[in-house]
Amino acid sequence: MKALVTGSTGCVGANVVAALLRRGYDVRAMHRPTSKLDVLEGLEVERVVGDLFDPPSLVRAMEGCDWVFHVAAVSDYWRTPPEVIYRVNVEGTRNVVEAALRAGVRRLIYTSSVGALGVPPEGRLLDESSIFNLPPHRFPYGHSKHLAEEVVQEAVAEGLDAVIVNPAAVMGPRDAHWIGGSVLQEVRQGRAWFAPPGGTCWAAATDVGEGHVLAAERGRTGERYLLGGENLTHRRVLEIVARVVGGREPWITFPRWVMGGLERFVRLTRRFVRFPFSPEQVWLSAREIYCDSGKAVRELGYPQTPFRVAVEEAYRWYRERGWM
Repeated sequence: MKALVTGSTGCVGANVVAALLRRGYDVRAMHRPTSKLDVLEGLEVERVVGDLFDPPSLVRAMEGCDWVFHVAAVSDYWRTPPEVIYRVNVEGTRNVVEAALRAGVRRLIYTSSVGALGVPPEGRLLDESSIFNLPPHRFPYGHSKHLAEEVVQEAVAEGLDAVIVNPAAVMGPRDAHWIGGSVLQEVRQGRAWFAPPGGTCWAAATDVGEGHVLAAERGRTGERYLLGGENLTHRRVLEIVARVVGGREPWITFPRWVMGGLERFVRLTRRFVRFPFSPEQVWLSAREIYCDSGKAVRELGYPQTPFRVAVEEAYRWYRERGWM
């Protein structure tokens, strides 16, 4: 069995590569010519250059592969213009799906996001039945993933064997782009002096990698599988990170009304002031976006590593490279 992984130099993609190798599969790791390959260090893979907007390169990359894991996407939505998010996440996925149909691969595993599930009603958990329920401008990243899932489901109707996985926020090793790992930086450097009032679900990067492979092996065609972990308030997350990396715990938790004012301020001044977060991020951070991974646990055997362990693994990986 041979598997192609797009986005292999991102945190999730690299952990999918590692999980495939642990389970004895041959792996072809696709990356762009300009990609840094640090995260593939120590992984025995076949490397291939490809681009989401070069369809012939996608078909060539898929030749001889049984599975395609389409992980490549814009995930740092707070740093990226919406038009780029939509182009990469939606049109890029359309190109991958069409290439998979042409190449005749046995199964496509598409990496979506809990962002595609929207925001749950108060006191409820997101699960695979959740439907994106926000105005597109409120959360372009989540909306782009919702649209990309529709592209995959259209291909399933055309005969493609595909499974969708929806990772929560990811923490762990091989995060060279500082997506989840940015929390460690903020705390270590003393910038996380306040906590937003909401919370979210955090998954260990190694679990998410394993969950992708389990979805390929055991997932049902056309189904979604939510790959989450611990549901934690933002304050609790910052406290755990501070105890691992040696930083300062937050002094206060802002009330929701303060976050509303901060969101409006960032939205009005972002053209003139550079913020380390987007207005969408501010708005979302005041909500409790918690998840239920029960379906993936029951049907796939998806593991559940504690958040603190995931933080320790990430911190160790950064320290071994002298990055923290």
